[in-house]
Amino acid sequence: MKILVINAGSSSLKYQLIDAESETLLAKGVCERIGIGGKFTYKPQLEGKQQVKAVDVLMPTHNEAIQTVLDALVDPVNGVISSMDEIGAVGHRVVHGGKKFGESCLIDDMCIAAIKECIPLGPLHNPANLMGIEACTKCMPDKPQVAVFDTAFHQTMPPKAYLYAIPYEYYENDDVRRYGFHGTSHKYVSGRCIDLLGNPEHSKIICCHLGNGSSLSACVDGKSIDTTMGLSPLAGLPMGTRSGDIDPTILEYLSDRYGYSLKEMIEILNKKSGVLALSEVSSDFRDLEDASWHHGNERAQLALDKFHYEVRKYIGAYAAAMGGVDAIVFTAGVGENGPETRAAICEGLDFMGVKICEKRNFERADEHLISTDDSKVKVFVIATNEELMIARDTYRLVTRR
Repeated sequence: MKILVINAGSSSLKYQLIDAESETLLAKGVCERIGIGGKFTYKPQLEGKQQVKAVDVLMPTHNEAIQTVLDALVDPVNGVISSMDEIGAVGHRVVHGGKKFGESCLIDDMCIAAIKECIPLGPLHNPANLMGIEACTKCMPDKPQVAVFDTAFHQTMPPKAYLYAIPYEYYENDDVRRYGFHGTSHKYVSGRCIDLLGNPEHSKIICCHLGNGSSLSACVDGKSIDTTMGLSPLAGLPMGTRSGDIDPTILEYLSDRYGYSLKEMIEILNKKSGVLALSEVSSDFRDLEDASWHHGNERAQLALDKFHYEVRKYIGAYAAAMGGVDAIVFTAGVGENGPETRAAICEGLDFMGVKICEKRNFERADEHLISTDDSKVKVFVIATNEELMIARDTYRLVTRR
């Protein structure tokens, strides 16, 4: 069965077509600038098929975007399937599932209603995810669809980890709690790490999903017991443009001082903070490394130091929370491609028995051990594959109906 994986944003739509049985990627791409023109990229993975790079395609809504994707997939010359009949189901990334979803689910009227109820918790993402679902329903009314939630993996957290120390009524009446995100990524890499450890019955793993958006999770026996992001993806580590954890009275202090509204303050914390704010150079870690190493920019180095420090601090905290740690995993854009970042984070963790092999750390592979043979804690780099996790869940739910 071939699964079409959709990750819909408000003006974009990423897609992959995956053969679920062989777990082979057949095609991928993105629709951008939906509603304001349209750019389409198509990358078939079969030999002899030609890529389409950022061509102008009129896409007033997500409906036209989905149809453009489908037309490319079945194109007589560069398509990767002969007809729509080969697509067995559609899997959707949905960012916020609230307390309602502890696992992926088949999309029906009740599921859609529940996703809509979670819009106040995910106001930026859930409406866009729903647009993707609605567009696929219109273009492919006979195909089963599955919602895979970023928050679902973290629903195994105990109350002591997910509750905030504020009046309990806000949890009971308003669902205010820690939810966590990047769950599909954390689920994938923690599962692969268990395999690389020899599939032990008991494991304690710290997953470091590091990119423009970053989060850590503490996983015991493959289940999340804590994570850095909170009610929203703003909490936890300083990120590309997000502040991470701060003293909440900062909002009141700056609002009073400069007349900002609450909405303006949240905008600042989401889009004008993080390593961008500390460095005043860039939100891209590659730019910060270049500015620091090649141009001696002290502010860029400060931003890097702050990021490394906070990740290291959470690693120590999660090792304490789990009563030890068997492995640390680095994944996502920065985690997979930043050997200097990995080395800087692990520096000072020798008290935990972490020893990094410099040669292994600078090698490139989708999955590899970067710690020394005598390191008490194994350290891995594992390339994340959220789309494959979505395809797996979709295939599992559709075939067991």
